[in-house]
Amino acid sequence: MKIGTPLSTSATRVMLLGCGELGKEVIIAFQRLGVEVIGVDRYADAPGMQVAHRSHVVTMTDGAALRAVIELEKPHFVVPEIEAIATATLLEIEREGVAVVIPTARAAQLTMNREGIRRLAAETLSLPTSPYAFADSLVELQAAIDGGIGYPCVVKPVMSSSGKGQSLIGMGLRKRADGVGAGRIIVEGFIDFEYEITLLTVRAVGADGNTETHFCEPIGHVQINGDYVESWQPMKMSAMALAKSRQIAQAVTGNLGGRGIFGVELFVRGDEVWFSEVSPRPHDTGLVTLATQRLSEFELHARAILGLPVDTSLRRTGASAVIYGGLEATGIAFDGVEKALQVPESDLRLFGKPESFLKRRMGVAVANADTTAEARTRAKLAASLVSPCIA
Repeated sequence: MKIGTPLSTSATRVMLLGCGELGKEVIIAFQRLGVEVIGVDRYADAPGMQVAHRSHVVTMTDGAALRAVIELEKPHFVVPEIEAIATATLLEIEREGVAVVIPTARAAQLTMNREGIRRLAAETLSLPTSPYAFADSLVELQAAIDGGIGYPCVVKPVMSSSGKGQSLIGMGLRKRADGVGAGRIIVEGFIDFEYEITLLTVRAVGADGNTETHFCEPIGHVQINGDYVESWQPMKMSAMALAKSRQIAQAVTGNLGGRGIFGVELFVRGDEVWFSEVSPRPHDTGLVTLATQRLSEFELHARAILGLPVDTSLRRTGASAVIYGGLEATGIAFDGVEKALQVPESDLRLFGKPESFLKRRMGVAVANADTTAEARTRAKLAASLVSPCIA
């Protein structure tokens, strides 16, 4: 793989479809390797746009608009960083040889829809998952619950990400499921798991030219209402559970194919492991790798896409904690940054999102320590010392 010079006729061009905080870090990783990067998102001045060579505001679910920007820029690689994309257009782009879609257009299409990826995992690959059913109405939802899913259960729209629209329904908790009536949903039987992990799995070209699978150390995380709020690496687990996790991750990512990093989410209890979801891109819980690994998940993604060697080794135990907006405003400021950075072995990423919401992720604190418990304490302390405010 030859890498050219940005903004010249020899440039190696990558287009990021989605320029949030994860896309921003991917763009930085590519630029460090001398790649020309074009950022695309649905709104102006998204975090990744601020560091890309140039950018476009496009409704990425509009197939014609998506094709137009790809044909205009002629990237060598198209890298989806969000789920809400016209994947049928990506299939056409890939089939016509216009650009390489990462990891593959099929992977992007399957993983944007929980039904596609769940049927692949459970029915095609016969991997252990929670019991599940699909429904298009409250009547079908109730029938699924009464027909064997039972209470408690979890309801999610098939076309959402990052836990949005997720509801827990129990005998004593008759909450209306978010998203029911607004589209197809998946209802899952509740698994009595001990913890969740993200197993970052990298498909990269080996020394012999064949694709190899590499695993990062497992990442533990806490979610509230389906949203990640803190993560740590490594997550302590049994050797048997780790082996099963890697087997599941390799089966899923191997079927999806292509190159790059995948965030495989798994439920674990003792030595038992269940597949939950997979994202064919860097994962939000993987922000911790900015502090823990020799190469972050973003650097691993860039290297794998370009066909370069990867190294998933852990450098030091660490943790991350989210910094929320806390207010509704545009062009906010951050107070307390100097105090946060006085926390031992801490660092910050302030994403630069142009608009703040009460529960919008506006930054993250990461920290290292000798133990996971101390790293989590440091990361949460650093995050708590940063105060979003009106400029």
